[in-house]
Amino acid sequence: MKLPSVFAQIFTCLVAAISSFAIPSSAAAGTSNSLMDISSDGALLACSNRDSGTVTFVDLATSKVLREVKVGHKPEGVSFIGESHEIAVAVYDDDSIVFVDGDSGKSRATISVFDEPYGIVSTGDGSRVYVTLEYPGQVVEVDPRTAEITRKFAAGAFPRGIAISPDEKQLLICEFLTATVRAIDRSSGKLIDEWPGSSTDNLARQLVIHPKRPKAYVTFIRSKVTAHQGTGSIFPYVGITDLVKSEDSRRTRMPLDSVFGTRVTANPWEAAISPDGRQLYIVFSGTDDVFVCNTIDDDYRELKLAKYIATGHNPRAVRVSPDGGRFFVYNALDFEVVVFDAKSMRQVDRISVTKNPLSAEIHEGKILFYTALPPMTSQRWISCSSCHPDGQPDGRTWHNPEGLRQTPPLHGLAFTHPQHWSADRDETQDFEHTIRGPLMGGRGLHKGRLNKPLGATNRGLSKPLDALAAYTNSHTFTMSPYAKGGLAPAAERGRKLFSSKQTKCAECHTGPFLTDSQSGKPSVRHDVGTGNADKSETMGSAYNTPMLLGLYRSAPYLHHGTAETLHDVLTTPNVGDKHGVTSQLSADEVDDLVAFLKSLPYEHPERLASDAGIVKVAN
Repeated sequence: MKLPSVFAQIFTCLVAAISSFAIPSSAAAGTSNSLMDISSDGALLACSNRDSGTVTFVDLATSKVLREVKVGHKPEGVSFIGESHEIAVAVYDDDSIVFVDGDSGKSRATISVFDEPYGIVSTGDGSRVYVTLEYPGQVVEVDPRTAEITRKFAAGAFPRGIAISPDEKQLLICEFLTATVRAIDRSSGKLIDEWPGSSTDNLARQLVIHPKRPKAYVTFIRSKVTAHQGTGSIFPYVGITDLVKSEDSRRTRMPLDSVFGTRVTANPWEAAISPDGRQLYIVFSGTDDVFVCNTIDDDYRELKLAKYIATGHNPRAVRVSPDGGRFFVYNALDFEVVVFDAKSMRQVDRISVTKNPLSAEIHEGKILFYTALPPMTSQRWISCSSCHPDGQPDGRTWHNPEGLRQTPPLHGLAFTHPQHWSADRDETQDFEHTIRGPLMGGRGLHKGRLNKPLGATNRGLSKPLDALAAYTNSHTFTMSPYAKGGLAPAAERGRKLFSSKQTKCAECHTGPFLTDSQSGKPSVRHDVGTGNADKSETMGSAYNTPMLLGLYRSAPYLHHGTAETLHDVLTTPNVGDKHGVTSQLSADEVDDLVAFLKSLPYEHPERLASDAGIVKVAN
């Protein structure tokens, strides 16, 4: 029977698209980013240990650790290179890619990149490695043989996840703050397709491609900024993207809480797909569990829950063996990899991959910070890390009961009390009120009476509460990528403008952290003329002075998040020169001032604070 010409063309296109996703003859390592990877021969597992600054190699035949290798501060993505036992590691805080031989444990080469490498994948022949740079929003192509960057591709804003298609013609990336998926043509380096997420999609770290069907899976959370309660603000999702090019390219968003008739889950971190494409594994860092889902080839239901499995603390990675017989879950705060039989779905081994490098107090506090389980919550949807993952902001402006509030980073928090834009917390222990309140709905970390915020101290009432405060206050800074070689001439001119009596910027943004909010000193708030822009504001128009370190990557700006760029901060909303005297500045001077702000920090603020006799808050 002969098909009509239009249908024949559509059929031909579909066959061509689907054929490019045919399952490879042998499983390839490193085709999607992860904190773990397995060599193509199934012999070695490599696991990056963020808190230890190491990568661990495991012999999968014996489940024995072969070696642990130091690679730098806060390694994230790891990938075996082609069919070899050599890996490439994205070292997030050191802005580097490190190549390590898994058989000898020796580091062969290190490449410096601009800032924040996260996801990493390799071609099947090992001739190229691709790495996402969360900032400034790039993918870099690396030749592993020469350890040189060969090309750089634009990849949107804050890309983390990356995967290479089975035919290796395309790279797929996903944005951390929006879960937007984009396709990059490997030959030209150009963006050729895009699948935007919903406006509420947030915190997407990774994506995987089905080996046989033109589908990609990306896990993320929904951050609904207009909801004041944990039961409505945060939900876990998986996005299923149809990779066949068409006018109505679609993307399905599937909730991952109680839709499968099981317990609520929170904060999906990574996913992995079996070599035959029949199972999708998803780990949830907030509720310490795994979903094993059957994939359904119907373009409608997509997934069906096969098994729910409880794991250890803070699972952040999952990988499947090349033969599909086992899968591996990395419990980051147990510092171990757990091995499961894929058929019975029973645990068959546990492998300690690194020693706990944290103090007992910080370790306890970090577990509490990442969990969405009681006593931190009652409904299991939300944790502290849902908005502050690894101390970073979620890029959202929330409609809080007191008004619009943009999520700040936690770096330097120990030196810059009081907290919140409203300065309504003078110690981190005051967040027990948030834990017990409508947002988290937990029973809390202290059983007795709690003192009011800004009142008598809540420090010392509860060891778990003090531990949570200790971890929350432990986040430190990395230097701005714009000042690695010192301040550029434009930034130096901007520094002088910032410090001048002409602009008055330094009257409020002072000291090592560029804020007049300081631990142990009375709270001070300022009216900078932005309060009237928010009609929902209930606490007046004076706000706590934010510290300015790390501004280059923490947009949007101001308490209500209405300034998209630093240029906006200095111009559009600064009516009447209440937020620094900037109206008289020329366009070049504004550019210089922005160059300085983007260069912060260019010196270690904790060291400067110590030299100035400023001490961090006692936990």
